[in-house]
Amino acid sequence: MISLAKIRPDGVGVFPDMIEVQGIPTPAAPRDVESTGLDRGFLSDLTLKTVQRVPHCTTKWTAEQMRLPIPVAEDLLQQLKEEKLVEMLGLEGPFNHRYAITNRGHERVLRIQPMSGYAGPAPVSLEAYGAMTHFHHSHLPEVTLEQVKTVLADLVLPPDDLLTAALAVMSHRSLFLFGPSGNGKTSMACLLHDVFQGDIWVPHAIAVGSQVIRLFDPQMHQEAAFTAPQAWKVDQRWVRIRRPLIIAGGEMTIESLELCYSPAQGLYEAPLHLKSNCGTFVIDDFGRQRVDPTALLNRWIIPLEHGYDYLVFPTGVKIKVPFQQMLVVSTNLEPKQVTDPAFLRRMGYRLHMAPPTPERYQDIFRKHASRWGMELPPDLMGRLLERYRLEGRELRGCEPRDLVGRVRDICQLRRRPMEFNDEVFDVAWTSYFGTKRQHPS
Repeated sequence: MISLAKIRPDGVGVFPDMIEVQGIPTPAAPRDVESTGLDRGFLSDLTLKTVQRVPHCTTKWTAEQMRLPIPVAEDLLQQLKEEKLVEMLGLEGPFNHRYAITNRGHERVLRIQPMSGYAGPAPVSLEAYGAMTHFHHSHLPEVTLEQVKTVLADLVLPPDDLLTAALAVMSHRSLFLFGPSGNGKTSMACLLHDVFQGDIWVPHAIAVGSQVIRLFDPQMHQEAAFTAPQAWKVDQRWVRIRRPLIIAGGEMTIESLELCYSPAQGLYEAPLHLKSNCGTFVIDDFGRQRVDPTALLNRWIIPLEHGYDYLVFPTGVKIKVPFQQMLVVSTNLEPKQVTDPAFLRRMGYRLHMAPPTPERYQDIFRKHASRWGMELPPDLMGRLLERYRLEGRELRGCEPRDLVGRVRDICQLRRRPMEFNDEVFDVAWTSYFGTKRQHPS
């Protein structure tokens, strides 16, 4: 077995053992209650709340619901039986008994639910989660300039921009993107994530005392294809996912960066940055959120400086959690409007995404036209740039793709070959910008 305690520098706490499955370091199934890293009393209460959900259950069903090995679930059920909180109804098969909760068990659930109503997959300890995060972050794949050029090829960027982006990714530091809208900031933030190939392990949930924080989010995390030939050897409390890409836009609030309690489910929802660990966290359209940018900046100063964050429960209990992801902040505003020098010093790299030059605009346009097999008339680009000038429009990097897309739509609608002519292009321009060409009188 591989012990994560040997990898983490401080070597403190209870860490999961690892086995190798098809060449992948994988959390090993706990051998007994003690090796779960959780308090027996906590697991006993969780088992009782699980049993209470149905009229009767089996050892196997309970183990599946709690993501624990059958021997561990049976141990917990036997303890509940000895305490007369459940009763054994019979035998379903080898190592698989039938149980039902007793009146005494119901009374116990009523007492513990106000303190912790969670009933779901058994969590892992906060120490185990921290160790696993450190393990994955320290095993990020090496990044080359050529890889960054490949993933950003569609953007047609100047060499200096490519270099800055590559430095940010290679160093695993944060990136601050600014400049007018429509020039590829959001696209760059998302495409850079593609450099980080590979999968990671995240727990369904994390236990802190009697409280539970849900981490795995099917809406934000993409499960990876992983099948263990001997599934019983794997700790099912962990989920194999693609390295996460979390994007927060104008809807983000300061509350979304804190623990959020769900009374209906009896648990705390992990904040966005915790869900993005070992991946990429994009704050898009920064400065347009429903909260003062200064409050958000102050919230990030310690995590950016030290690589960890503090989360506080309503009871005042404070926990230290890893902050190990690539943070990308994107804004259409001038940096001085939304940031201060202290924050910018802590951002790893800054990149101004400027509007394209006429030459780069033409390169982008030709690239998108070529993708659809469209031939451009020799004089098209000159006339196109002149029309921008006459209407006083600034060139934007997204507009070649959008204009070519509209030409394609028009040709498809009319069942014509994919080609440019004055009439088709006028329709495309008008449907995009809302202005018609002025013909001389």
